[in-house]
Amino acid sequence: MSAEPAPPPLGGTIEEKLYSVQYRHDKQSHISITHGDTCLERCGEEWGRPCTTFCPAKVYEWDGEKIAISYENCVECTSCLLGCPYRVIDWRLPRGGYGVHYRFG
Repeated sequence: MSAEPAPPPLGGTIEEKLYSVQYRHDKQSHISITHGDTCLERCGEEWGRPCTTFCPAKVYEWDGEKIAISYENCVECTSCLLGCPYRVIDWRLPRGGYGVHYRFG
C-alpha cells in the first residue's frame, strides 16, 4: 500500500500564494546592504548567509562575491530585518504607491 502525498497547506503552496500578489515596481530599490564586507568575510563562514534561505520571495542570493538583491520580488514581510545576524540589511518601505498590493486578504 503506497502512501498518498500530503495535500498542500490550506490556501495553497507558498508559490501559489506569491502568484496572487500584485506588484507595482519602482526603479529605486528600498533594500540595501550597509556593510557588504560583513557578508563576504564573516556571515558566510559563521552563519551560512541566512538571508539567502529565510526570505520567502528569494530576494537575496549569494553570487560568489556579494549578496545580489532582487528588490522587485520583496513581499514586505520584513523577515530580513529579523533574520540577519549582523543587522546589515537596510530595509525601508517602498515609496508611496509602489511595492506589493495584496489580493484576497
